Amino acid sequence: MIWKNALIIGASGGIGAALCAELNVRSVAVTARSRSGDGLDVTDEASVERVLGGLDQRFDLIVVASGALEVNGAEPEKSLKHITAQGMLDQFAVNAVGPALVLRHAARLAPRDRAAHVAVLSARVGSITDNRLGGWHSYRAAKAAVNQIVRGASIELARSHKQLTCVALHPGTVQTPFTEKYVGRHPAVPAPEAAIHLLDVLSDLSPAQTGGFYDWSGAEVPW
Repeated sequence: MIWKNALIIGASGGIGAALCAELNVRSVAVTARSRSGDGLDVTDEASVERVLGGLDQRFDLIVVASGALEVNGAEPEKSLKHITAQGMLDQFAVNAVGPALVLRHAARLAPRDRAAHVAVLSARVGSITDNRLGGWHSYRAAKAAVNQIVRGASIELARSHKQLTCVALHPGTVQTPFTEKYVGRHPAVPAPEAAIHLLDVLSDLSPAQTGGFYDWSGAEVPW
């Protein structure tokens, strides 16, 4: 799949910036939007409407790379006793509601007459089936929620955009400020390498795989 125009949401983050750089290498025209660069706050409905509502072109690649592991200084919970209502609401606002507000614009921004891809960065810890350790309750739940949002969006978009592929992607553990405190002994890859993997996986996915959840190697992740 050779894209011509890409829209990257969360373009100032580690993975978002790396995706923009790699797409430039691949001669794809990139429209980058972020909170620091354009005032796009995905948790603010008015902000999303203002920034994305101002776009009038079609993008054959749309990636929602926004997200946060810590919100307002709240770290992932190690146990149930650390859950707070505000902490959970903040996680959902950034990691589930934000992507959902962006996807509201997908039908208008994606072409109907040619192949296109829409991807939302999720995380393996959002897999209910794969959860064997517990903890990180709010982050896990928010990522599980965004997986459901992607699934529902893929069904709706397939009705009007027959050649569109809409998926959730797990980028793996990536070396960014986002994960710096949590990598530990886990193997991690630099953001530019993760971007290459994600784009290679996306380019191989077709409408037959729409609504799925895939990791950086192309393997399907269980819900």
